[in-house]
Amino acid sequence: MQNCPVARTLAALGPPSAVLVLSEAFFGTNRFGDFVRNLAMTESAVTARLRHLVDAGLLTREPYQDPGQRTRYEYHLTKMGLDLAPTLVSLMEWGENYLPHEEGRQVMLTHSTCGERVTAQVRCADGHDVGVDEIIMGPPDPDQYRDRPAG
Repeated sequence: MQNCPVARTLAALGPPSAVLVLSEAFFGTNRFGDFVRNLAMTESAVTARLRHLVDAGLLTREPYQDPGQRTRYEYHLTKMGLDLAPTLVSLMEWGENYLPHEEGRQVMLTHSTCGERVTAQVRCADGHDVGVDEIIMGPPDPDQYRDRPAG
């Protein structure tokens, strides 16, 4: 399994509740108490998930101090963490479509500039939409990625 990129990704993300912490970070939560409150998780669980995500390189931990208070920490997404945005959008979209809440849609992502719905899509490097039946999996061709920026 160590050669499987999906297995490596899941190991980096940690338990499912860590993905929920990461999702909160995407939408602006960065202080410990806000994670605890928004996720309705115990402090010890949030502490463990934040530690895992920092150790995995998905979040950074930065000190701050409110006047008259002790030093505390904020958590911010790293580039590696930010690059998971399409994955989280896909998970949210899939969950809303296939595992609907009994009260209906709970989340709608919209583009702040134009107001249109945000969706995740699979595209090739030339910008074509790609169906799962059009994807070929095989060993990488080192020449294909030479002189091309990552991502």
